[in-house]
This record gives sequence, structure tokens and C-alpha cells, in this order.
Amino acid sequence: MRRDYFTLEVSNVDWAHDGGEPAKPTVTIDFEGPAESLRERLTGGDDLLSAEEVDAALRLQPDDAEIEASGVVSVTNRVTGDFVLELDEEADDVLRFIRAARRYGEETGDDDGRYHVEIRIDGDPIVEYDKRTFLVYNEEGNLLRKDSLIPSGVEL
Repeated sequence: MRRDYFTLEVSNVDWAHDGGEPAKPTVTIDFEGPAESLRERLTGGDDLLSAEEVDAALRLQPDDAEIEASGVVSVTNRVTGDFVLELDEEADDVLRFIRAARRYGEETGDDDGRYHVEIRIDGDPIVEYDKRTFLVYNEEGNLLRKDSLIPSGVEL
């Protein structure tokens, strides 16, 4: 699937930087491509993948004038390792989102879900997840623990 089939919007992040009331950071990913191909990737067997069966990550891109964004956001199937989706995004925007999610968990004590994900096809919600982990990797594929959102007690 092409990365340009996806758009990503975030909400509930400004409070973390402006000192406002905590609100769960939310990311909405909308797909405007062949619907069946995304549905197939979101399915594990007969059912849609659960929050425990998917991982979210940001892979930083090298500085290159030909690359439009400084990072690639991905959602992967934890069981198979297959990519469910990938899209280009500005790394600074994603890192700001991760910081808001970390702060939300610290301020509210919500360990069940520090951020919310909604995946849509042509504006219609397909699946929603509450997630606690968001991994960040550098250009060489090394995990950046200090930038990642990793719940306490989790070993990688």
C-alpha cells in the first residue's frame, strides 16, 4: 500500500505543552485507497487485530532533500511482524505526540492506555485501540529508549 493513501491527524496534545487539563492524546489515521487491502492487513484470522496484537513505531529518516518527511510511522502485526500500514510524517510532530502521551499517563495514572488510535477507511471507523507503547528507532534501526513510550516494567 502506498504511503500517500494515508493521512494522520492528532488531537489532545496541546494541553501537555500549554499546561492545560490532561486529555488522552488521539491519533486518527484515514486510508483512501483500496479498502479490501487494508481490511485484510487489519485482520488476524477472521477477526480484526486487537490492541495487543499491533505495535506502533516511528522510524527516523536520514536528512535527505529527496525525502519529504523526517520519519515513517508504522503499525505492525505483533504476531507476524508484517506491516499493517506505513506513512510519512514529520518526526518532531510525532515526538510531540509521544511526549503528550507520556505526560497523560504521568498526570492521570492511566496505564491501560496512554493514547488512543482510530483507523478509518474513507472516513468510516474500522478499528480503535488504546495503546501504551510507541517505539522510536533511529536511521540505523536502533531503539531510542528515551524518545520511546515504554510502560514501566516492560523489557524489550
